[in-house]
Amino acid sequence: MIEFDHVGHSFGERRVLEDITCTLTESRIGIIGANGSGKSTLARMINGLVHPDEGTVLVDGLDPARQGRQVRQRVSFIFSDPDAQIVMPTVGEDIAFSLRRRSLNAEETRERTNAVLELVGLDGYVDHPAHLLSSRQKQLLALATVLVTEPSILVCDEPTTLLDLRNTREIAELLQALPQQIILVTHDLD
Repeated sequence: MIEFDHVGHSFGERRVLEDITCTLTESRIGIIGANGSGKSTLARMINGLVHPDEGTVLVDGLDPARQGRQVRQRVSFIFSDPDAQIVMPTVGEDIAFSLRRRSLNAEETRERTNAVLELVGLDGYVDHPAHLLSSRQKQLLALATVLVTEPSILVCDEPTTLLDLRNTREIAELLQALPQQIILVTHDLD
């Protein structure tokens, strides 16, 4: 359960959120609004990337501002630009990097990497240079790097911004099929 209780936030003099109070329990949630309306700021509070100036945010009773590490074990975040998430030279290394804090041996890491690559449709790409992937493949890799950690909540901030309609539908269908609670931030009413 995600709770916002009288949450407000400003960037300098600009107030972007004012007195937000809601509880998010549904498995599929859309946060829709115009560019600059504060939707990304609100979403980033769920895993502690942004802290509220006032009020509280709780994720399963944990405060992301004070218990960020525990919250991020439950909540993963997908950025609109996958290049902001891809940090390692190859697809397999990038996914394995997400598992670095887990107590897994090399075989377990390899098995989980291969399984998540198959899930997102990138099986066979484990040794492929990450920076040479297409926009669609990079977004799938960004998704794989968070899914491999098995979060219970997935916050997706405009995950199809750089994609054409066909690839947007593919990502949407993949997200819809996932068991995690999905919070999708978008300005696209479709």
